[in-house]
Amino acid sequence: MSNDKDSMNMSDLSTALNEEDRAGLVNALKNKLQNLAGQHSDVLENLTPPVRKRVEFLREIQNQYDEMEAKFFEERAALEAKYQKLYQPLYTKRYEIVNGVVEVEGAAEEVKSEQGEDKSAEEKGVPDFWLIALKNNEITAEEITERDEGALKYLKDIKWSRVEEPKGFKLEFFFDQNPYFKNTVLTKTYHMIDEDEPILEKALGTEIEWYPGKCLTQKILKKKPKKGSKNTKPITKTEDCESFFNFFSPPQVPDDDEDLDDDMADELQGQMEHDYDIGSTIKEKIISHAVSWFTGEAVEADDLDIEDDDDEIDEDDDEEDEEDDEDDEEEDDEDDDEEEEADQGKKSKKKAGRSQLAEGQAGERPPECKQQ
Repeated sequence: MSNDKDSMNMSDLSTALNEEDRAGLVNALKNKLQNLAGQHSDVLENLTPPVRKRVEFLREIQNQYDEMEAKFFEERAALEAKYQKLYQPLYTKRYEIVNGVVEVEGAAEEVKSEQGEDKSAEEKGVPDFWLIALKNNEITAEEITERDEGALKYLKDIKWSRVEEPKGFKLEFFFDQNPYFKNTVLTKTYHMIDEDEPILEKALGTEIEWYPGKCLTQKILKKKPKKGSKNTKPITKTEDCESFFNFFSPPQVPDDDEDLDDDMADELQGQMEHDYDIGSTIKEKIISHAVSWFTGEAVEADDLDIEDDDDEIDEDDDEEDEEDDEDDEEEDDEDDDEEEEADQGKKSKKKAGRSQLAEGQAGERPPECKQQ
Protein backbone atom coordinates (compact mmCIF):
# COMPACT_ATOMS: atom_id res chain seq x y z
CA MET A 1 0.00 0.00 0.00
CA SER A 2 1.36 3.44 -0.88
CA ASN A 3 2.25 6.11 1.69
CA ASP A 4 -0.77 8.18 0.65
CA LYS A 5 -3.09 5.27 1.41
CA ASP A 6 -1.32 4.57 4.66
CA SER A 7 -1.88 8.17 5.78
CA MET A 8 -5.60 8.01 4.97
CA ASN A 9 -7.54 8.82 8.13
CA MET A 10 -10.53 6.87 9.34
CA SER A 11 -13.14 9.43 8.30
CA ASP A 12 -11.79 9.45 4.71
CA LEU A 13 -11.96 5.67 4.70
CA SER A 14 -15.57 5.58 5.90
CA THR A 15 -16.61 8.23 3.36
CA ALA A 16 -15.00 6.48 0.43
CA LEU A 17 -16.73 3.14 1.02
CA ASN A 18 -20.21 2.06 0.02
CA GLU A 19 -22.65 2.90 2.82
CA GLU A 20 -24.11 -0.63 2.76
CA ASP A 21 -20.81 -2.49 2.54
CA ARG A 22 -20.01 -2.86 6.24
CA ALA A 23 -18.20 -6.15 5.69
CA GLY A 24 -15.94 -4.48 3.16
CA LEU A 25 -15.28 -1.71 5.65
CA VAL A 26 -14.21 -4.15 8.34
CA ASN A 27 -11.87 -5.92 5.90
CA ALA A 28 -10.38 -2.60 4.83
CA LEU A 29 -9.77 -1.66 8.46
CA LYS A 30 -8.13 -5.03 9.14
CA ASN A 31 -5.87 -4.64 6.11
CA LYS A 32 -4.91 -1.15 7.24
CA LEU A 33 -4.11 -2.38 10.74
CA GLN A 34 -2.07 -5.28 9.35
CA ASN A 35 -0.06 -2.92 7.18
CA LEU A 36 0.53 -0.62 10.12
CA ALA A 37 1.54 -3.62 12.23
CA GLY A 38 4.01 -4.60 9.51
CA GLN A 39 5.51 -1.12 9.61
CA HIS A 40 5.76 -1.29 13.40
CA SER A 41 7.54 -4.65 13.22
CA ASP A 42 10.08 -3.06 10.89
CA VAL A 43 10.64 -0.35 13.49
CA LEU A 44 11.20 -2.95 16.22
CA GLU A 45 13.67 -4.89 14.07
CA ASN A 46 15.79 -1.77 13.69
CA LEU A 47 16.10 -1.34 17.44
CA THR A 48 18.93 -2.70 19.50
CA PRO A 49 18.02 -5.82 21.56
CA PRO A 50 17.93 -4.01 24.94
CA VAL A 51 15.72 -1.17 23.60
CA ARG A 52 13.46 -3.68 21.77
CA LYS A 53 12.98 -5.58 25.05
CA ARG A 54 11.92 -2.37 26.81
CA VAL A 55 9.51 -1.44 24.01
CA GLU A 56 7.92 -4.90 24.12
CA PHE A 57 7.35 -4.44 27.85
CA LEU A 58 5.84 -1.00 27.15
CA ARG A 59 3.47 -2.62 24.65
CA GLU A 60 2.22 -4.94 27.38
CA ILE A 61 1.48 -1.87 29.51
CA GLN A 62 -0.34 -0.31 26.54
CA ASN A 63 -2.45 -3.47 26.16
CA GLN A 64 -3.43 -3.28 29.81
CA TYR A 65 -4.45 0.35 29.31
CA ASP A 66 -6.52 -0.56 26.22
CA GLU A 67 -8.38 -3.22 28.20
CA MET A 68 -9.14 -0.74 30.97
CA GLU A 69 -10.27 1.85 28.43
CA ALA A 70 -12.65 -0.67 26.84
CA LYS A 71 -14.19 -1.28 30.28
CA PHE A 72 -14.44 2.49 30.77
CA PHE A 73 -16.39 2.91 27.52
CA GLU A 74 -18.65 0.01 28.50
CA GLU A 75 -19.35 1.39 31.98
CA ARG A 76 -19.80 4.91 30.62
CA ALA A 77 -22.44 3.69 28.17
CA ALA A 78 -24.25 1.89 31.01
CA LEU A 79 -24.05 5.01 33.20
CA GLU A 80 -25.41 7.21 30.41
CA ALA A 81 -28.27 4.77 29.86
CA LYS A 82 -29.04 4.79 33.59
CA TYR A 83 -29.23 8.57 33.81
CA GLN A 84 -31.10 8.84 30.54
CA LYS A 85 -33.92 6.92 32.25
CA LEU A 86 -33.68 9.17 35.31
CA TYR A 87 -33.97 12.26 33.08
CA GLN A 88 -37.21 11.09 31.45
CA PRO A 89 -39.62 12.21 34.22
CA LEU A 90 -38.06 15.69 34.08
CA TYR A 91 -38.41 15.80 30.27
CA THR A 92 -42.05 14.72 30.65
CA LYS A 93 -42.78 17.53 33.11
CA ARG A 94 -41.10 20.02 30.78
CA TYR A 95 -43.19 18.78 27.86
CA GLU A 96 -46.43 19.09 29.82
CA ILE A 97 -45.72 22.65 30.95
CA VAL A 98 -44.41 23.86 27.57
CA ASN A 99 -47.47 22.49 25.74
CA GLY A 100 -50.06 23.57 28.33
CA VAL A 101 -51.01 20.04 29.38
CA VAL A 102 -50.57 21.01 33.03
CA GLU A 103 -50.47 24.43 34.63
CA VAL A 104 -47.88 25.72 37.08
CA GLU A 105 -49.44 26.67 40.41
CA GLY A 106 -50.36 30.34 40.50
CA ALA A 107 -49.62 31.05 36.81
CA ALA A 108 -53.25 31.19 35.66
CA GLU A 109 -54.21 33.62 38.44
CA GLU A 110 -51.39 35.98 37.48
CA VAL A 111 -52.49 35.98 33.84
CA LYS A 112 -56.10 36.72 34.78
CA SER A 113 -55.11 39.62 37.00
CA GLU A 114 -52.80 41.15 34.40
CA GLN A 115 -54.47 40.43 31.03
CA GLY A 116 -58.04 39.37 31.74
CA GLU A 117 -59.86 36.04 31.49
CA ASP A 118 -60.15 35.99 27.65
CA LYS A 119 -56.40 36.29 27.18
CA SER A 120 -55.63 33.66 29.83
CA ALA A 121 -57.95 31.17 28.10
CA GLU A 122 -56.13 31.65 24.77
CA GLU A 123 -52.52 31.50 25.97
CA LYS A 124 -51.39 28.09 27.19
CA GLY A 125 -47.94 26.71 27.89
CA VAL A 126 -44.87 28.50 26.55
CA PRO A 127 -45.43 29.67 22.95
CA ASP A 128 -42.59 29.15 20.42
CA PHE A 129 -40.49 27.41 23.10
CA TRP A 130 -38.47 25.14 20.79
CA LEU A 131 -38.26 27.68 17.96
CA ILE A 132 -36.67 30.26 20.26
CA ALA A 133 -34.37 27.68 21.86
CA LEU A 134 -33.12 26.57 18.41
CA LYS A 135 -32.68 30.16 17.23
CA ASN A 136 -30.59 31.04 20.29
CA ASN A 137 -28.00 28.40 19.44
CA GLU A 138 -25.47 29.52 16.85
CA ILE A 139 -25.22 26.16 15.07
CA THR A 140 -28.96 25.55 14.64
CA ALA A 141 -29.84 29.22 14.09
CA GLU A 142 -27.82 29.23 10.85
CA GLU A 143 -30.17 26.59 9.42
CA ILE A 144 -33.45 28.37 10.22
CA THR A 145 -34.94 30.74 7.64
CA GLU A 146 -37.87 33.12 8.09
CA ARG A 147 -40.05 30.73 6.07
CA ASP A 148 -39.19 27.89 8.50
CA GLU A 149 -40.35 29.77 11.59
CA GLY A 150 -44.05 29.31 10.83
CA ALA A 151 -43.66 25.51 10.78
CA LEU A 152 -41.31 25.36 13.78
CA LYS A 153 -43.92 27.12 15.91
CA TYR A 154 -45.76 23.78 15.86
CA LEU A 155 -42.76 21.87 17.28
CA LYS A 156 -43.88 20.34 20.61
CA ASP A 157 -40.85 18.34 21.73
CA ILE A 158 -37.46 16.92 20.73
CA LYS A 159 -36.13 13.62 22.08
CA TRP A 160 -33.09 11.47 21.47
CA SER A 161 -32.44 7.77 22.05
CA ARG A 162 -29.50 5.43 21.62
CA VAL A 163 -29.45 2.98 18.70
CA GLU A 164 -27.70 -0.31 19.36
CA GLU A 165 -27.47 -2.02 15.95
CA PRO A 166 -25.71 -0.42 14.25
CA LYS A 167 -24.39 1.88 16.97
CA GLY A 168 -25.60 5.46 16.89
CA PHE A 169 -28.47 7.68 18.03
CA LYS A 170 -31.87 8.86 16.85
CA LEU A 171 -33.49 12.29 17.12
CA GLU A 172 -37.28 12.62 17.17
CA PHE A 173 -39.09 15.91 16.46
CA PHE A 174 -42.76 15.90 17.59
CA PHE A 175 -45.09 18.32 15.78
CA ASP A 176 -48.64 19.37 16.39
CA GLN A 177 -51.04 19.23 13.45
CA ASN A 178 -50.03 22.03 11.11
CA PRO A 179 -50.75 23.42 7.63
CA TYR A 180 -47.27 22.54 6.28
CA PHE A 181 -46.93 18.73 6.38
CA LYS A 182 -48.85 15.61 7.41
CA ASN A 183 -46.12 14.05 9.60
CA THR A 184 -46.52 14.37 13.36
CA VAL A 185 -43.01 12.95 14.01
CA LEU A 186 -39.86 13.62 11.99
CA THR A 187 -36.80 11.49 12.78
CA LYS A 188 -33.09 11.69 12.06
CA THR A 189 -30.88 8.65 12.72
CA TYR A 190 -27.08 8.60 12.79
CA HIS A 191 -25.28 5.28 12.30
CA MET A 192 -21.73 5.30 13.63
CA ILE A 193 -18.81 3.04 12.75
CA ASP A 194 -17.18 3.89 16.07
CA GLU A 195 -19.43 5.63 18.58
CA ASP A 196 -16.56 6.62 20.86
CA GLU A 197 -14.44 8.38 18.20
CA PRO A 198 -17.02 9.11 16.63
CA ILE A 199 -16.92 8.10 12.95
CA LEU A 200 -20.11 8.60 10.98
CA GLU A 201 -21.14 5.88 8.55
CA LYS A 202 -24.43 7.34 7.34
CA ALA A 203 -27.45 9.40 8.38
CA LEU A 204 -31.09 8.75 7.55
CA GLY A 205 -34.03 11.15 7.77
CA THR A 206 -37.81 11.04 7.49
CA GLU A 207 -39.37 11.84 4.14
CA ILE A 208 -41.59 14.84 4.80
CA GLU A 209 -45.12 14.69 3.37
CA TRP A 210 -45.66 18.31 2.38
CA TYR A 211 -49.10 19.70 1.70
CA PRO A 212 -49.49 21.15 -1.84
CA GLY A 213 -47.66 24.47 -2.17
CA LYS A 214 -46.28 24.30 1.38
CA CYS A 215 -42.86 22.68 0.79
CA LEU A 216 -40.24 24.78 2.60
CA THR A 217 -37.20 23.08 1.03
CA GLN A 218 -38.16 24.21 -2.49
CA LYS A 219 -39.34 27.44 -4.01
CA ILE A 220 -41.40 27.91 -7.16
CA LEU A 221 -40.20 30.50 -9.65
CA LYS A 222 -42.58 31.90 -12.24
CA LYS A 223 -41.25 33.46 -15.42
CA LYS A 224 -43.20 35.33 -18.05
CA PRO A 225 -43.11 33.77 -21.52
CA LYS A 226 -40.96 35.44 -24.16
CA LYS A 227 -42.59 37.99 -26.44
CA GLY A 228 -44.07 36.41 -29.51
CA SER A 229 -44.31 32.99 -27.86
CA LYS A 230 -47.47 31.01 -28.57
CA ASN A 231 -47.61 29.90 -24.93
CA THR A 232 -49.02 32.78 -22.92
CA LYS A 233 -49.01 30.98 -19.57
CA PRO A 234 -46.21 31.78 -17.08
CA ILE A 235 -43.38 29.24 -16.95
CA THR A 236 -42.97 27.67 -13.49
CA LYS A 237 -39.68 26.29 -12.26
CA THR A 238 -38.93 24.55 -8.96
CA GLU A 239 -35.59 25.11 -7.21
CA ASP A 240 -34.13 23.76 -3.97
CA CYS A 241 -33.64 26.39 -1.30
CA GLU A 242 -32.14 26.74 2.17
CA SER A 243 -34.31 25.43 4.99
CA PHE A 244 -33.99 23.85 8.42
CA PHE A 245 -36.05 20.95 7.07
CA ASN A 246 -33.21 19.98 4.71
CA PHE A 247 -31.81 18.45 7.90
CA PHE A 248 -34.12 15.48 7.28
CA SER A 249 -32.62 14.87 3.82
CA PRO A 250 -28.95 14.32 4.76
CA PRO A 251 -26.14 13.94 2.20
CA GLN A 252 -25.60 10.35 1.07
CA VAL A 253 -22.55 8.50 -0.24
CA PRO A 254 -23.32 7.25 -3.79
CA ASP A 255 -23.52 3.49 -4.36
CA ASP A 256 -20.55 3.64 -6.72
CA ASP A 257 -17.74 5.61 -5.10
CA GLU A 258 -15.90 5.66 -8.44
CA ASP A 259 -18.33 8.40 -9.49
CA LEU A 260 -16.67 10.71 -6.92
CA ASP A 261 -13.56 12.69 -7.78
CA ASP A 262 -11.38 14.18 -5.03
CA ASP A 263 -13.17 17.55 -4.99
CA MET A 264 -16.61 15.94 -4.83
CA ALA A 265 -15.44 13.58 -2.07
CA ASP A 266 -14.08 16.50 -0.01
CA GLU A 267 -17.31 18.45 -0.50
CA LEU A 268 -19.42 15.44 0.50
CA GLN A 269 -17.31 14.81 3.57
CA GLY A 270 -17.68 18.47 4.60
CA GLN A 271 -21.47 18.24 4.19
CA MET A 272 -21.63 15.06 6.29
CA GLU A 273 -19.50 16.59 9.04
CA HIS A 274 -21.69 19.72 9.09
CA ASP A 275 -24.83 17.59 9.24
CA TYR A 276 -23.42 15.58 12.16
CA ASP A 277 -22.43 18.81 13.92
CA ILE A 278 -26.07 19.95 13.83
CA GLY A 279 -27.36 16.59 15.07
CA SER A 280 -24.87 16.29 17.92
CA THR A 281 -25.56 19.91 18.99
CA ILE A 282 -29.30 19.17 19.24
CA LYS A 283 -28.61 15.91 21.12
CA GLU A 284 -25.99 17.16 23.55
CA LYS A 285 -26.94 20.81 24.07
CA ILE A 286 -30.43 21.76 22.95
CA ILE A 287 -32.44 18.84 24.38
CA SER A 288 -30.74 18.68 27.77
CA HIS A 289 -30.64 22.47 28.36
CA ALA A 290 -33.64 23.65 26.32
CA VAL A 291 -34.89 26.04 29.04
CA SER A 292 -31.50 27.77 29.24
CA TRP A 293 -31.40 28.15 25.46
CA PHE A 294 -34.95 29.54 25.49
CA THR A 295 -34.10 32.17 28.13
CA GLY A 296 -30.72 32.94 26.56
CA GLU A 297 -28.74 31.93 29.64
CA ALA A 298 -26.96 29.18 27.70
CA VAL A 299 -25.89 31.76 25.12
CA GLU A 300 -24.40 33.96 27.84
CA ALA A 301 -22.53 30.96 29.28
CA ASP A 302 -21.05 30.22 25.86
CA ASP A 303 -20.08 33.88 25.48
CA LEU A 304 -18.38 33.80 28.88
CA ASP A 305 -16.29 30.83 27.79
CA ILE A 306 -15.25 32.70 24.66
CA GLU A 307 -14.49 35.85 26.66
CA ASP A 308 -12.37 33.83 29.10
CA ASP A 309 -10.35 32.52 26.19
CA ASP A 310 -10.02 36.07 24.84
CA ASP A 311 -8.95 37.32 28.28
CA GLU A 312 -6.25 34.65 28.45
CA ILE A 313 -5.03 35.74 25.03
CA ASP A 314 -5.15 39.41 26.11
CA GLU A 315 -3.22 38.59 29.30
CA ASP A 316 -0.58 36.81 27.25
CA ASP A 317 -0.43 39.81 24.91
CA ASP A 318 -0.17 42.18 27.89
CA GLU A 319 2.65 40.10 29.35
CA GLU A 320 4.42 40.13 26.00
CA ASP A 321 3.88 43.91 25.73
CA GLU A 322 5.25 44.39 29.24
CA GLU A 323 8.27 42.26 28.37
CA ASP A 324 8.76 44.26 25.18
CA ASP A 325 8.46 47.52 27.15
CA GLU A 326 11.01 46.27 29.68
CA ASP A 327 13.34 45.27 26.83
CA ASP A 328 12.85 48.70 25.23
CA GLU A 329 13.54 50.42 28.57
CA GLU A 330 16.69 48.33 29.01
CA GLU A 331 17.79 49.21 25.49
CA ASP A 332 17.02 52.89 26.15
CA ASP A 333 19.01 52.73 29.40
CA GLU A 334 21.90 51.10 27.55
CA ASP A 335 21.71 53.78 24.87
CA ASP A 336 21.65 56.48 27.55
CA ASP A 337 24.64 54.89 29.26
CA GLU A 338 26.50 54.75 25.97
CA GLU A 339 25.61 58.40 25.26
CA GLU A 340 26.76 59.40 28.76
CA GLU A 341 30.01 57.50 28.29
CA ALA A 342 30.46 59.16 24.90
CA ASP A 343 29.74 62.58 26.41
CA GLN A 344 32.16 61.89 29.24
CA GLY A 345 34.75 60.79 26.69
CA LYS A 346 34.26 63.98 24.73
CA LYS A 347 34.47 66.04 27.91
CA SER A 348 37.64 64.24 29.00
CA LYS A 349 39.13 64.80 25.56
CA LYS A 350 38.21 68.49 25.74
CA LYS A 351 39.72 68.71 29.21
CA ALA A 352 42.85 66.96 28.01
CA GLY A 353 43.03 69.31 25.02
CA ARG A 354 42.58 72.33 27.25
CA SER A 355 45.27 71.11 29.68
CA GLN A 356 47.68 70.52 26.80
CA LEU A 357 46.87 73.94 25.41
CA ALA A 358 47.41 75.50 28.80
CA GLU A 359 50.72 73.73 29.14
CA GLY A 360 51.70 74.96 25.67
CA GLN A 361 50.79 78.52 26.59
CA ALA A 362 52.59 78.39 29.90
CA GLY A 363 55.70 76.64 28.61
CA GLU A 364 57.57 76.67 25.34
CA ARG A 365 55.53 77.21 22.19
CA PRO A 366 55.43 74.53 19.57
CA PRO A 367 58.21 74.79 16.97
CA GLU A 368 55.93 76.11 14.21
CA CYS A 369 54.66 78.81 16.48
CA LYS A 370 58.07 80.17 17.48
CA GLN A 371 58.69 83.80 16.62
CA GLN A 372 61.23 84.38 13.98
